[in-house]
Amino acid sequence: MKRDRLKKLAEDKRCIPGIYNYCDRWCERCPQTSRCLNFSILEEEFPDRESQDIRNEAFWGKLSEVLGEAFELLKEAAEKWGVDLDTLDSTADTGDMKAKDEAAENHLLCRVAKKYSQRVDDWFKEKETLFVEAAAAREGVNLDEAFEVIRWYQYFVAAKVMRAVRGKSEEEEEEGSDEFPSDSDGSAKIALIAMDRSIGAWAAVRHYDMHGDEGVLDIIAFLDRLRQAVEKAFPSARSFIRPGFDGVDLNS
Repeated sequence: MKRDRLKKLAEDKRCIPGIYNYCDRWCERCPQTSRCLNFSILEEEFPDRESQDIRNEAFWGKLSEVLGEAFELLKEAAEKWGVDLDTLDSTADTGDMKAKDEAAENHLLCRVAKKYSQRVDDWFKEKETLFVEAAAAREGVNLDEAFEVIRWYQYFVAAKVMRAVRGKSEEEEEEGSDEFPSDSDGSAKIALIAMDRSIGAWAAVRHYDMHGDEGVLDIIAFLDRLRQAVEKAFPSARSFIRPGFDGVDLNS
C-alpha cells in the first residue's frame, strides 16, 4: 500500500480514532467495520481468504509493506512534533521494558488467565468429541456456535489481562492527570466482555450435557473467579467508554 493511500484512509472522516484498541478482533461479527481504519486496510490489502492466510508468503510480504509505510508516516508525524524516535529505544529502556513484561507475566491475574487457556485446551482434548456426539443425539442441537466463541476468546482473555496489568503498572509510575481515559481500564473491559461471552458459551455447552460432566461447571466457576478478580483490580473498567462501541449510536 502506497503511503498516500494509507494517509487517505487514515484521514477518512468515517473512521473512529482508536476504535480498534478495545475491540475483540472478531471483524466478521463487528457492526463497526466500516468505521475502522484497521479493517479498511485489511480489506484493501487482503481482499480474499487466500491473501489473508497467515501461511501464505504473499500475506507476510503485504503486511511488511503496510507496516513499513505506517512507520514512515509515524516518522513524519514525529518530525512534525519535534520528537526524535531514535532516542526512545535506548538499552536502558529496553531492559526496563523487559523487566516490566516479566513482572506482568508473573502477576497472579495473568497466571490465572493463562491457566484458563490451558484448561480450555485440556477440556477440548478430552471432552469435545463426547459432547458433539451427545448434541448430535438431540435433534436440532448444534454446539458449534458455543465452541467457536470459547475458542475465539481462549487466548484473548489472557492477552488483554496482561495488557491491563502492564498498563496499570506504567500508569502508577507516571504522574499524569485523569484527563484521558485509562488504557488499562479499556483493556480490562474488553477482557471482561470476553469472559462474559465465554461464560455464556460454556453455559450453553452445559445445557446440552448428557453425562453430568463436572468439568464444564469447574471451568465456569474458574473463569467467574477470574472475572471477579479483574473487576476488583480494575473497579472502573466496566464504566470505560470504548470508542465506537459504548455510549454511541451504532447507526450514526
